[in-house]
Formats: sequence, C-alpha cells, structure tokens
Amino acid sequence: MSANMLNQETSPYLLQHKDNPVHWRAWGPDALAEAKAQNKPILLSVGYAACHWCHVMAHESFENPDIADQMNRLFINIKVDREERPDIDTIYQSALSMLGQQGGWPLTMFLTPDGDPFWGGTYFPPDEKWGRAGFTQVLSAISKTYHEAPDRVGQNVDALRTGLAQLASPKSGGMIDRDTADGIALRLLEAMDTVHGGIGDAPKFPQPSLLRQLWAAGERSHSGNAFKQAVLHTMRKMCEGGIYDHLGGGFARYTVDRAWLIPHFEKMLYDNAQLLDLLCLCWLETGDALFKRRVEETIFWLRTDMTTPEGAFAAARDADSEGEEGKFYVWDAAEIDSLLGDQAAFFKQIYDVSPQGNWEGKTILNRLPLSEPVTEEQEARLAPLRAILFAEREKRVPPLKDDKVLTDWNGMTIAAFANAGRIFDQPEWVTAARQAFDFITGPMSQDSRLRHSFRVGRARHTATLDDYAAMMRAALALLEATEDQKYLSHTQNWAETLDLHYHDTEGGAYFLTPDDAEALVVRTKSAGDNATPSGNGVLVSVLVKLYWLTGNAQYQSRAEEIVTAFSGEMERNFFPYSTLIDGAMLLRSGLQIVLVGTSGDPALDALQQAARNVPLADRLITVIEPGIDLPPDHPASGKGLVDGRPAAYICAGPVCSLPLVTPEAITAHLKAQVG
Repeated sequence: MSANMLNQETSPYLLQHKDNPVHWRAWGPDALAEAKAQNKPILLSVGYAACHWCHVMAHESFENPDIADQMNRLFINIKVDREERPDIDTIYQSALSMLGQQGGWPLTMFLTPDGDPFWGGTYFPPDEKWGRAGFTQVLSAISKTYHEAPDRVGQNVDALRTGLAQLASPKSGGMIDRDTADGIALRLLEAMDTVHGGIGDAPKFPQPSLLRQLWAAGERSHSGNAFKQAVLHTMRKMCEGGIYDHLGGGFARYTVDRAWLIPHFEKMLYDNAQLLDLLCLCWLETGDALFKRRVEETIFWLRTDMTTPEGAFAAARDADSEGEEGKFYVWDAAEIDSLLGDQAAFFKQIYDVSPQGNWEGKTILNRLPLSEPVTEEQEARLAPLRAILFAEREKRVPPLKDDKVLTDWNGMTIAAFANAGRIFDQPEWVTAARQAFDFITGPMSQDSRLRHSFRVGRARHTATLDDYAAMMRAALALLEATEDQKYLSHTQNWAETLDLHYHDTEGGAYFLTPDDAEALVVRTKSAGDNATPSGNGVLVSVLVKLYWLTGNAQYQSRAEEIVTAFSGEMERNFFPYSTLIDGAMLLRSGLQIVLVGTSGDPALDALQQAARNVPLADRLITVIEPGIDLPPDHPASGKGLVDGRPAAYICAGPVCSLPLVTPEAITAHLKAQVG
C-alpha cells in the first residue's frame, strides 16, 4: 500500500505528518503485517506535537521527496505520538538506552517486522554534521545490514530482548525505612545547584517529583530548613526566570541553560499541574505573594487557553510559530519602547530588556538579574504594562496547541485545581476540576474502563496504569475538596479494575498496560518517575489513603507489595524513585487529620481551613459527621465531638492526638509534627 495513511488519525502530531511524501502508517497489526509481507525492516519515528527537534527533522528529512523515496523503498515507516502511546515509547526508549545512547525525541528506531528493536537513535540531520551520521547514510546502512547481515541483527535483537525482559522484572527488596529515605534525600540535597536552584547543569528541567521529595524530607527532619529552602530557592528562580511566561502564565518544559533563562518554549500540561502543587506548598510555607501570583496566573492560562470545549485540559503548546522557535514569546527593546512609552524604561529595568537582548538578539522577559524582589507597589505598576504587551502578543501567530485530552495529565491537573481551590478559597477552580473529572469519567470511559486520549469526538487507546493512578489521586483530591462520596466510589472501582487487569500476580505491583491490551514485545512494569510521576509510585499513597478511609486491609497490602516489588532497584539508582519513596513514607508514618463536626458549622470550617493551611507534602484530611463510624481498626474510631464542639484528631500510624478544638491548636500540633 503506497500512500501516507495518517489522515484518519486524531493525534495533532500524526496529522502534522499526513502530507509528508513518506508513506507513514500508524502503529498497529496491519503495519507489522505489511513489513512481514514485504520483508522490510520497520522505521519507527516517535515524537510529539510540541517537540522542536521533531519539527526540525520533519522539515529536513520527512518533507524531502528524495529522502522520503529512500524511506519508502527500504522500510515500512510507522509514526507514533509518544503522548498517545506511552507504552510504545517506554519500550523503545529503553531499548535505545540499552544500546548505550541517550534517549529523547524524535526517537528513531529500527525494528524487525515482529517489532523487535535492533538499532536506533534520536535526531539525525539529513547529511553528516555536528558529529552525527547523516540520515540518508543511516537508512542505507541499516537496510543493507538487515538484508545482508541477519546474524548481526539477530544478535542485537536477542541482547535487547534479554534487556527489555528486565522491564517486567524489577529487583525486589524490603520496605523502605526512614534512614534510607533520609539518606537519599540528603544526597539529592548535596546535588542541588545552590546558585540557580534545581539539579544539574544545562539543560535544566523542573523535576517536581524530586522537589516534592526534598520537601517531604524537610518535614521529617524537624530541622528541615535546608531541604525546604532548596525547594523555595529553586521555585523562586523559576518563577522569576525565562522558563516562566511572564505575560500569559505557565511554565515551559525546560531551559537550555542552568539559570532558568532560555526556555525550550513548549509548555506542557503535566509540568504546570505538578508545579501548581509545589507553588501551593511554597505559598503556605512563606506567604510570599510571588507564589500566590504564579498560581493565579498559571491557573488563568490553563482555564482560558488550555481548557477544551468539553471542559477538560489540552496537552501542550508548541515552541514554534511561523517556523521559528520562541518567536511568539520574545521581544526587542524598540517594540517595548513603542508600546509602553514613558513607562518603558521602568519595565525594561525590571524585565531585563536591552537593545542587544539576552537571546539571539531578542529579549526573553525575566527578572533574574534583580538584586531585590519586586515590591507589591511595583507589581501594581507593572500589571497594566504586562497587559499591554500581552494584548499586542495576542496579535501574533500563536504556536500550535495540541488539543488532545490525555487522562493521566488531566488527572494531575484536576488534583492541582482541587488542591489550589481549597487553599485559596476559589470554588470556581474546584468546579473546573469537577468538570474535567466528569468528562474523563463520561465520554472518555467505555464499559467502566478509562481510555487514554480524546480528540475530535473520539476516545482512543487503552488506558495505562498511569491514567488510573492519576485519576484515583484526582478523585481523592476532589473527595477532600467537596466531601462528595462519589469520588471515593470511583477510586475503589478503579482499584478493582487495576487488580483485575493490571496486577502482576507473580511479581507484585502493576503493569503499565492491561492483560487485554494489544501485545507488544514486552509488557513493562516500573516505578521510576520520568517527567511525570510513575503510576506505581502514585498508587502507593492512593492505596494507603483508601485503607485509611475504608479499613480494607487489602489496600494496605497492595501498597506494601508495590514498595517491596521495586525497592531493590534503588541499590542500582535511587534517582527516579521520588514518588515511590514518598509513598513508602506515607505508608510508614503518614498523617491523618480526622475532623468531627456537622457540615456547615463555621467552627468545623475553621478547623478544616487550619488543617489545610499547614504545608504538608502529603496527608489525608477526613471529615465525618457526629455518630458516623470510622472503620473499627482506625486509630480515631469512636472519637467524636468535645462538649458539643467540632474536634480534630491528628493520627500518625496507630496513635492519635488528644482532641483539638481550636484552629490554633491544630496549627501548633501539625507544625510540631513536621519541620
């Protein structure tokens, strides 16, 4: 079949390639069957719509008729959106790593007709440069090797099969104790950039799971200023840096420098959801208006620009517009002089604007060079100036919006909106979270099973473990925000689905894909975080809370099983396991705050707000009406009102506090419990 077959797809990334002269296919049994019938290797290209280097390779190679002809003659060409098919991306990124190469996108892998990888890379220029092999040379060499040296291909296939099999067989161990968790946190703290914040040199990523791990370590230490200060320092730098969109709100995916100045301009839903949670913690800890402002601005961007007509959240904004990376976002001094008049000098001083610019002759707005924080008086003066520039920017050609809805990323965002809505007393944010939740559980569910993605009226692809874990966490956040018990029912039903279709009955924990999904070369199982927290890691804390809420000991057993299934992996590399470690610490000694009182009682509301206002990385707040029983083995079972007044009981493990009847008592007790 000699044609490009992507025009019936829903992914914006695949549709970007529907007019390529390459005979692209979407992943599926038909494409693999075609490769077998023609005895051709498969060229698998994986990317996503907001990926700058994916665009570069597309323009250089996939739109080139001569290169496309070479691809079509030698290969069956399959294009995959890594956001729609994280299961496929996970396998072949792992294979590339086993070949000793650094992963990333675009991912370019070469497979046998059975889907077994045997060689690969990421971006290839059309001709040799920068020390990279030219794509045309690579295509010829791979095809020749496949047909003329099948033994070499087979050796690679066998070696990679053996390595990929380990993705389903992690090293198990015992429970993670506090000393281990604290020791890992201390090593991470020592690796932090004390000047600019974050970890590592360029490029620098936010890594919110790691920052949350440091925050939790600070809570445990009771002298945790160093841990929390590292997080606060990082977040302040990011909030003032070029990674933040100072006019429209929201954070870019990463910066190409270590100082958070020069972003790779794409903005991803998952980053902003996780950073919202961290911003809330930072604001609760410090009361710094900067953090509150960034919460409000980021939520405004998500509500006005990234909310789909169905009420869910779109996946991403691209980096490029009119073929140039960052063109939509950058300025030159003359533009700002013209637009702001006599206020331009003040604005330029604050936002690092100069005639020479700070990036390729243009200016990325940022406030990093300032020696003192911007005052509230200055903020009031800057707000209308930013609004003028924002209005002017809206006249530009915007970067493409990837408007597909992804279940796991929406789950993170729903939880962040519910959490921020409670903290800042913004009920409309909670309402937005509920609307998105209703869409995911409505049109994006089929036969009580979640689907992974949605666009143009079509829900597609089997949900992954990460989808269920994120939505279960979102449901518990909405349960706390609304006290609507339907969210607990959803969480329990999804836990049952996971046990039925995703559970590894032999090795423990959960596979990424269900037992009735399309068979791939390996069924992966991991607890390592990537840019998003791992599903198994998230599930530990979710299952702990389900145990606390219901008394069903199987939830606790499953949480323990996940921890032990992966804990041995930390002997090899502890770095990716932030979420798993945090869940293990919640399982070990997490805090439950049980409030007993009548709904609508102002005294109960005051206790509830006091509990919410202490910046804890994770905990459970449960509100019960007088006379309603907790599970019999719950540490607060049987506890009730005090002299007719609402009361709080703070429980750590099997031990609860004496009743606390004032907001001040709750605050003091919680602050004594944590750093």
